[in-house]
Amino acid sequence: MAESTILMVDDEAEIIQLMSIYFNNEGYKLLQASNGVEALKILNSQQIDLIVLDLMMPEMDGLQACMKIRETNPIPIIMLSAKSQDIDKISGLSIGADDYVTKPFNPLELIARIKSQLRRMNQFNAIATNANEIHIENVTINISSHTVKVDQQEIKLTPRQFALLHTLAVNRGTVLSMDRIYEEVWNEPFMESKNSVMVHIRKLREKIESNPREPRIIKTVWGIGYKIESDEKLRGE
Repeated sequence: MAESTILMVDDEAEIIQLMSIYFNNEGYKLLQASNGVEALKILNSQQIDLIVLDLMMPEMDGLQACMKIRETNPIPIIMLSAKSQDIDKISGLSIGADDYVTKPFNPLELIARIKSQLRRMNQFNAIATNANEIHIENVTINISSHTVKVDQQEIKLTPRQFALLHTLAVNRGTVLSMDRIYEEVWNEPFMESKNSVMVHIRKLREKIESNPREPRIIKTVWGIGYKIESDEKLRGE
């Protein structure tokens, strides 16, 4: 996993110096700022994975900085404060902080909370990435970029071929009739256009199947139409 960059914002240099030892042991890169104004400048110029943000600071305090960050950035924020009253915690969490640690704190507790937030963000990013891609055996369909890779090598599909593959992929395990395929891909009523569908299926198979004569991915259901099997069926389960 790539090194995570932590921005620690605190006007107490001793705390940052102490935490730098723990961050180094965990393999984190540490950036530091002494107030919210400095923090915003760093955040706008560098890639940051998580912010540890003190509540009480000169020029721009943690609450103001957190609100400003949350206008445009979903980055994980852990708030630090010497205040322990529930109302202070609620204020920090309500304006966008993801977690709250009260000073004085155990450095190992802060590290544990940082790991938890980074893990949650990584899981979220993985879900977002997976939602944008469809994987079928050795074929990867990227929905946003309209690209297709076979064995990690990008192949060239026409817009119609991509739409055809995407339609079959999002309906995995379901047999799509000729007329439904035509209406969804060509976006017009089906008018005895079986040949058009069959020709495009054949050309698509030539590009994504290892053996187009014995297709493994796009199956023909005789007398009905075509389908892409579910994961379990492709694996033979």
